[in-house]
Amino acid sequence: MATKKVNRRSRIRYSIRKRISGTAEKPRLSVFKSNKAIYAQLIDDEQGHTIAAASSKEIKDSGLNIETAKEVGKKIAEKASSSGVEKVVFDRGGYLYHGRIKALADGAREGGLNF
Repeated sequence: MATKKVNRRSRIRYSIRKRISGTAEKPRLSVFKSNKAIYAQLIDDEQGHTIAAASSKEIKDSGLNIETAKEVGKKIAEKASSSGVEKVVFDRGGYLYHGRIKALADGAREGGLNF
């Protein structure tokens, strides 16, 4: 069961990555979700550099829930604005746009990112 789920997500992730790419002006907001944490990165694919990163481990909140994911979205938006980034391309990483992924995206929008 677990390998089917991982293979399905990787297949979806690769099909998403074929279509989207980040630049210095409009980096890719990449999301990764584990059982214990959620991570977000702003990536310039042309240079191969990470511009900014945020995770739920930075937030002193117990557990991984929708509120924590929203705080991570606000944190990545804050770091992006300090780096001079306003527009991004959202890469959901093969996950469904629902729950914690949607909360992270909403938090990033509230923080001032446009996508």
